[in-house]
This record gives sequence, structure tokens and C-alpha cells, in this order.
Amino acid sequence: MADIHKLDSGTPDFQEKLDDLLAWDNVSDKSVNDTVNDIIARIRTEGDAALVEFTNRFDGWQAASASDLEIPASRLTQAWESIPVEQQQALEHAAGRIRAYAQRQKMSGWEYEEEDGTLLGQQVTPLDRVGLYVPGGKAAYPSSVLMNAIPAKVAGVAELIMVVPTPGGEVNELVFAAAHVSGVDRVFAVGGAQAVAALAYGTQSLPPVDKVVGPGNIYVATAKRAVFGQVGIDMVAGPSEILIICDGRTNPAWVAMDLFSQAEHDEDAQSILLCPDAGFIQRVEDAIDELLPEMERREIIAAALRVRGALIKVSDLDEAAMIANHIAPEHLELSVEEPREYARKIRHAGAIFMGRYTSEPLGDYCAGPNHVLPTSRTARFSSPLGVYDFQKRSSLIMVSEDGADILGRTASTLARGEGLTAHARSAELRLKP
Repeated sequence: MADIHKLDSGTPDFQEKLDDLLAWDNVSDKSVNDTVNDIIARIRTEGDAALVEFTNRFDGWQAASASDLEIPASRLTQAWESIPVEQQQALEHAAGRIRAYAQRQKMSGWEYEEEDGTLLGQQVTPLDRVGLYVPGGKAAYPSSVLMNAIPAKVAGVAELIMVVPTPGGEVNELVFAAAHVSGVDRVFAVGGAQAVAALAYGTQSLPPVDKVVGPGNIYVATAKRAVFGQVGIDMVAGPSEILIICDGRTNPAWVAMDLFSQAEHDEDAQSILLCPDAGFIQRVEDAIDELLPEMERREIIAAALRVRGALIKVSDLDEAAMIANHIAPEHLELSVEEPREYARKIRHAGAIFMGRYTSEPLGDYCAGPNHVLPTSRTARFSSPLGVYDFQKRSSLIMVSEDGADILGRTASTLARGEGLTAHARSAELRLKP
């Protein structure tokens, strides 16, 4: 039998057990923090010299100088030309869909004029330079390149710098090809906390950026948290999550495999099913037992299901929606009869996959919406990565002569109430006699 938590929402201790499953401590321990802080300090003071030293030490290849760290654009083109045609077609197809979706997200400015001639509005501008962190070596994700780079380019970011570790000198041709398709401007073969620090503060060879995006290990996540404020960051992501709400009418093997799709990421990933049909839950469990032995990453899947996975019996689909809003999952599949109507009950989720044919991996690779999503219940207050994350908004205020008189009297009164007389007098000087 599958080694996975089985819960029933009707038991008195259900909420406590659920919250225990959801709990995730992503706080770095002292040793990680100390290591990252030391790396950042050295990058800030020594620049390229420290970047080369850390790259040689942690990635296990010998860069003679900082110039060895930058990957020429011709190498990206070479990667694109070397991959099989079917991979080229897949990258182009996915990139086209991601770009089309991103175009619809692009914000534009607006303004309006009041009766006295005062103009108010908002101006939208892109970030100047963005850094994209991409995991390297065998654990390489070309889809992450597409999902991070394309929205930045649609937003109008002038320069996109990608950093990717190359442990032992190992590169992933698909990652380089994805950078080529996405329009990445410069690529550096650096990784870890040192890459994040270099992006945040700059070195002699690698220019500082305005925002750092992209996934990484605990050292990368800790570094992103440490440099926030010097630069913007997208988020500090936790383990991958999937929550499936099913009415019991979907093929149980489909549901089992969808649970696997996130569990195979790592042992801390979370896969949960909510269903009011106890018999169907049993059929899903049987499907898990049948399918798991044939999975290449079965040990990882089994560990994830054992530690943080759950099959949960609920009273009805209304309760399932309530529980889903509490969980606020990264990925939410609505495998129910009327998914669009049911989706109106959902307030907190990173991405909502509606219908029995909408498997979560389609969103990971090529549906169009971004796969960079809030985890660890942060969907309660945050959103998927999008074009808007690479744009800024500036308020526009142009006050007319009449408006200066009307607004100035209000501003003067409030400023004097706060004891800020220079504020008040600045407004008063423009009042009509």
C-alpha cells in the first residue's frame, strides 16, 4: 500500500494534522547565512577576483580570469543549431505561447484631467537591467529560462543578464538554446551566492542589475533574501506543490500521475488530493501503488508522498474549496464537472488548472502563463511572475494655477497640523492673493 497520509476532514484533529503537513521552515540555518554573508562581503570588496575564486572552488573548473566567465553570444547560437529539430520546435512553440500571454499582461500608462486643469496619471516604464539565475549542470531547466526571460523582454527590459553555474565545466545545451530563443543579452558561467552578489553589487566584468529573478538552492535563496533592498527579487520559493480537487469522476491513474508530477521534484515537494468520494480515493491509492514502481524517480516520489503528501476525504466540494483557500497552493487542479464555475470559489492559488484534461505540466512548459508561482501559502498575498514584475509605475502630477490654490489650502492645513511648516509654506506661496 502507498505510504501517504490519509486524512478525513470530519475528524476533530483534522486542522491540526493539515497544518502540520503544510508547515515548511525555509529559514536558512546560521552556517548557511554566515557562508552567504561572507561571500557577499568578498564580492563587494574584491569584485572579479572573488568571483573567479569562488567559481573555481565551487564549480570545479579553472577560470584564469573574469573574461573566461562570460559565454559569447556565438556559443548560444551554436547550442541552438546543435539541438535536435524537435527540441527547436518545442522551444519555439513554448516561447511563442509564453510571449503571447505576456503581451496581454503589459501595463500602459494613463492620465486624466480635472475641471481646473490639473492633470493626474501614471507612467509605466521597464526596469533597465535584470539578472536571471538559472540552475546549471544536470539539474538544468530551459523552461525556467523561457518563463523568466520572455516576460522581461516583453516588458521592455533593455539588458537581461543570465548567470548559470557550470559544475565541472558541464553545460546544458538546451539552457543555452533557450537563452538564444528568449533574447538573453549576456550570459555568465557563474552560480551560487557569488552570482547573486555579483548581480546585486556588480563587479568589474559583470554589471549590477535592478532585479534578480530565478530559482536556486538554499545558498541562492539565502543570497537573494540578503541582497533584497539593494535590488528587487521575484520571491524566495519553497518546495513545489500540487493540490487536486476531484469529484471522483476522473481516471484515477491520471490523478495519481499528476500527484507524482510535483512529488518527483524533490523529497520536500507536496502533493495533496481533496475528494468527497472515499471509494475514488482508494482507487487513486491503488493507482499510486501500481504506477510508482515504473517511475524513474520513484525513490524521490515515494519520500515526498510519505513526508508531505496526503489523500484527504472531504464532506463535499464546497468544503474542498474552503480547505484549498486555506492551503493556498502553488498549483491547483480542479478536476470537476464545471471547473470554470467552481473556480469562482477559489481565492488563493498560484495557478488554477481547470478541467480533467488540464494536467499541471502543461503549465510548467508551454500553456503560456508563467510557471514561477508563489509557494508555502504565499499565494494568499502574492501572484505569479509576470510582465508587471519587470515594469515600474511612476505617478504623474501636473497642477494648474487654479488647482494650486485649491489643493494648496488643503495641503497647508494638513502640513501645519503635522508641524511641517516648510511643507505648508511651499504650498502657500502658490496660493492666489
